[in-house]
Amino acid sequence: MTQQISYKLGKRSRIKSQKLIQEIFKDGKSVTIFPLRGVYLPENKTNTLQVAVSVSKARHKKATDRNRVKRLMRESWRLQKHVLENALLQNEKRLSVFITFLDKEMPEYDAVFKATGKLIDKLMKLALIDSQNSNTI
Repeated sequence: MTQQISYKLGKRSRIKSQKLIQEIFKDGKSVTIFPLRGVYLPENKTNTLQVAVSVSKARHKKATDRNRVKRLMRESWRLQKHVLENALLQNEKRLSVFITFLDKEMPEYDAVFKATGKLIDKLMKLALIDSQNSNTI
């Protein structure tokens, strides 16, 4: 029997804790796939995969523009996260990711979707490599 893919991005899948966000930026590692930058921390306490998104006020002055970009980022993450989540579950790993939008222009959904897919692929490789290196030390 096949396992059903969950496309939800619920409360447990989002990073809300200011303490955890500070820890991600202090101890985490970064990967950039323009126009996205992901800072990830290989260990989190609550869920297999957690995410937070951000858009700089310096680059997008209007709140409506920032909210639109964040909405696009969350939607593209929601539809593609199952690949990373399944890999983490198989390897019994956990990951927290903070994604920041870097471009000054308003993006098209397709561009954000492609960049998110590449970011997820890169995170999957890096997170699994990091966890293997920590096990061997």
